[in-house]
Amino acid sequence: MSTTAELTATTLLRFATAGSVDDGKSTLVGRLLHDSKSVLTDQLEAVERVSASRGQDGPDLALLTDGLRAEREQGITIDVAYRYFATPRRRFILADTPGHVQYTRNMVTGASTAELTVILVDARNGVVEQTRRHAALAALLRVPHAVLAVNKMDLVDHQESVFAAIAEEFTAYATELGVPEVTAIPISALAGDNVVEPSANMDWYGGPTVLEHLETVPVSHDLAHCHARLPVQYVIRPQTADHPDYRGYAGQIAAGTFRVGEPVTVLPSGRTTTIAGIDLLGAPVDVAWTTQSVTVLLADDVDVSRGDLIVPTKDAPATTRDVEATVCHVADQPLTVGHRVLIKHGTRTVKAIVKDIPSRLTLDDLSLHPHPGQLVANDIGRVKIRTAEPLPVDSYADSRRTGSFILIDPADGTTLTAGMVGESFASPEPVKDLSDDDGWDF
Repeated sequence: MSTTAELTATTLLRFATAGSVDDGKSTLVGRLLHDSKSVLTDQLEAVERVSASRGQDGPDLALLTDGLRAEREQGITIDVAYRYFATPRRRFILADTPGHVQYTRNMVTGASTAELTVILVDARNGVVEQTRRHAALAALLRVPHAVLAVNKMDLVDHQESVFAAIAEEFTAYATELGVPEVTAIPISALAGDNVVEPSANMDWYGGPTVLEHLETVPVSHDLAHCHARLPVQYVIRPQTADHPDYRGYAGQIAAGTFRVGEPVTVLPSGRTTTIAGIDLLGAPVDVAWTTQSVTVLLADDVDVSRGDLIVPTKDAPATTRDVEATVCHVADQPLTVGHRVLIKHGTRTVKAIVKDIPSRLTLDDLSLHPHPGQLVANDIGRVKIRTAEPLPVDSYADSRRTGSFILIDPADGTTLTAGMVGESFASPEPVKDLSDDDGWDF
């Protein structure tokens, strides 16, 4: 793989923050932005004015992320706040997610594309129920890196023993869940200790600051070996005098690498052909990789349309009409057995029925409630879905892009549920076979 490809793959880090209410997530994010000089002057002046009007001695950096009026009034984070910033070493997309239990769905949204999760813990309280819940979600979403930020160390006299006990307890729990890597960092977001600059108050700590770790953590995009997938978004056929026979299939590469001359299969039809050309930004290239938006030209005149998936013939996923997955229900209306839905996988949307809900997961202790009959907002559970047409799905453990989907209400287009194909860390109950469903019986 070329140096250019490696640089493209590693210069951007998506990460999310999570933690209990009042653990200091927004303050940490504000401190990170402020001390890395990623805050505009007028933004900082506005924060200073509001802070002064409240009688605060210094700027309340949490106001840099808590943008909703209700968030500012209550001093909590309600919605996911995305922030974009950069240092000379790396670019970042940050999702500041809420800490309340009732906003679990918001954390799922923010962490679904994250490559790292920063989980905050109040040093005075240690690992609490919500900490374990956030660790479980990070494991469920297959986030490859986790940072345990033990905040408010200034309120426990910067004691190493307090930090060590919390780090040991959290790491043991996260490892049991299958979180592949945990880095523990003692910080004070309010004072700025170990956020961007090393702390003089904790000379016993010799590890990286939060920003240093974010800048140097390896972001693994194995472009040479992951499953190559191109969901077709649009068919380009100009039929002009300059391009009378041009027929290209445009989309963003979801995973892997495509090369000119490579044998490919179009799914779900199963037709095979060869890549005759790849256009990138209006110019032909020999190779294209993950996240690039390209137009692929095929050697044969095969039937390809929006919603199809172009894959290497030697690495094609199986197509199926029976999808088993772990889901997080995000809508206020319940998801029930027999529910008629639309399933959107990549660029393809088809009709489907919820055939069974084998279990609901309790994140507090990872126990399973068998056959609950329905999932309500913020619930996480296992579902079995029968689709009207075959879908080429990967396991979420293999591909977070092509192993995920959403369920949509066909009546009004509301997003109901976010799903992850395959097994979760909790063993699901056996799925029963329902044969007496009314409606869309596929």
